[in-house]
Amino acid sequence: MPNYCTVVLPTALKLYPPIVSLDCRCQVFYSLQFPLNLNFRLRRGSRNQKVSQLKAGFWESIRSGILKNNTTQVIEPPTTTEEEEEPLPEEFVLVERTLPDDTVEQIIFSSGGNVDVYDLQALCDKVGWPRRPLTKLAAALRNSYIVATLHSVKKSAGEEGNDQKKLIGMARATSDHAFNATIWDVIVDPSYQGQGLGRVLVEKLIRALLQRDIGNISLFADSKVVEFYQNLGFEPDPEGIKGMFWYPKY
Repeated sequence: MPNYCTVVLPTALKLYPPIVSLDCRCQVFYSLQFPLNLNFRLRRGSRNQKVSQLKAGFWESIRSGILKNNTTQVIEPPTTTEEEEEPLPEEFVLVERTLPDDTVEQIIFSSGGNVDVYDLQALCDKVGWPRRPLTKLAAALRNSYIVATLHSVKKSAGEEGNDQKKLIGMARATSDHAFNATIWDVIVDPSYQGQGLGRVLVEKLIRALLQRDIGNISLFADSKVVEFYQNLGFEPDPEGIKGMFWYPKY
């Protein structure tokens, strides 16, 4: 059985540092904590709120949702509606460049969650991930809290309406919509690795989760990309805590 470790994000969060690449398969366990001075606790509109001050260590933060080593406001009751809890979809052009054949390529980031499972399976094949049943893959995407994608769109000069669109990256997060979230399936097409696209996917997920006041963020990563996540602020084995896993015995 492989060795696993648990990870926590430190008190300083750096988003969009110099670009590096990522292609990860889920193996090593990480957990991530953020300071409360980021002011992500604000909700839309005004409400009558009951506020108290609490402080927690890492283990208590996992149980209670209070961030490690930070005095935080506990607001009661959380009277958000289901519509307010859902992260708003986002889409924008991340990169635009002209290729040697004068084709214009755009790399488009989207968090709308529209992923073709056949395109995703083809992308997983490119990085050598084992195939998963398409019905389960579709269910995993459907039940994710956030699904972030990167598409390459190539436009040839003088050929309007003949754009070539290809899925080149994806990452997703599941969550209890309150305290905890886990990042899964961070993947980038091998021909697009080394451009910082994996970093963008992870950072955008983190930002979206923080904006919903979800600060306990964990992930699993192959040992080959541990340094990548450490550069993003993740720490292995916070306070000696280990991730534990149960496997079927048959």
